[in-house]
Amino acid sequence: MKSLDIAEVARCSGVKPSALRYYEDIGLIRADSRKGLRRQYDDSVLDRLALIAMGRAAGFSLQEIGAMLGNADGFDLDRQRLHARADEVEQRIRKLRVLSRALRHVAECTAPDHSQCPTFRRMMDSALTRASTPKR
Repeated sequence: MKSLDIAEVARCSGVKPSALRYYEDIGLIRADSRKGLRRQYDDSVLDRLALIAMGRAAGFSLQEIGAMLGNADGFDLDRQRLHARADEVEQRIRKLRVLSRALRHVAECTAPDHSQCPTFRRMMDSALTRASTPKR
């Protein structure tokens, strides 16, 4: 196991030293020792930081990530929770694809006025219907 100081961890991970200190304060990572005033981390901290970054990108809070990672060195991730989040991400992707197609249509529409375009009118009606549908 190689020991990395906080500057090396920041450089390798792209995570600012202040964020590393915060992650340590809330228990997501831990320093093994200090060399003078500089925190020293086992190089496995980079794996944890990668999981934290993935969790953040998936929309998990730091608290949720901490609960899933626990304090152990290994990974024992909640598969059911991950499946549920993957389903949410897929749903978001579908909605974003629809939005992308709508934006492209509006940008390329040859109607003299968007209010005269039947496709655009359907999109607007659909947007109102989605906005009024309660979220789960």
